[in-house]
Amino acid sequence: MTQITISETRDIKLEDIIQLYKANEWSAAQKPQKLYNALINSHGLVSAWENEKLVGIGNAISDGHLVVYYPHLLILPEYQGKGIGKMIMNKMQEIYGDFHMQMLTADGKAIDFYQKMGFERAGETEPMWIYSGGEH
Repeated sequence: MTQITISETRDIKLEDIIQLYKANEWSAAQKPQKLYNALINSHGLVSAWENEKLVGIGNAISDGHLVVYYPHLLILPEYQGKGIGKMIMNKMQEIYGDFHMQMLTADGKAIDFYQKMGFERAGETEPMWIYSGGEH
């Protein structure tokens, strides 16, 4: 693996985003234009690149002062386990680390990852949603 570059660019091609989401079997790939608009217009957008290849992306929704929510963090499957997700979250912490509340929803293998990043279960809260997708 060559050098991975972390960027806050918004200059990302729709087809690169869709390829990343399809590779991870996320249902948001079925709404390509809405997904693209959501990511590009997020408060925070951090991407990981191997040369010109998009290998990971994470976004943040925030009021810009107190609260941030991290809805998406995806790494191409063949690049997972190489520290790229941690690099993206470290960049997010540079931006949002002093916020009063940082929130996310995690399941499966992601739970251990986020616990290593310092996140913990939010008391006795229950995740709730109205959701039109399958998994993710």
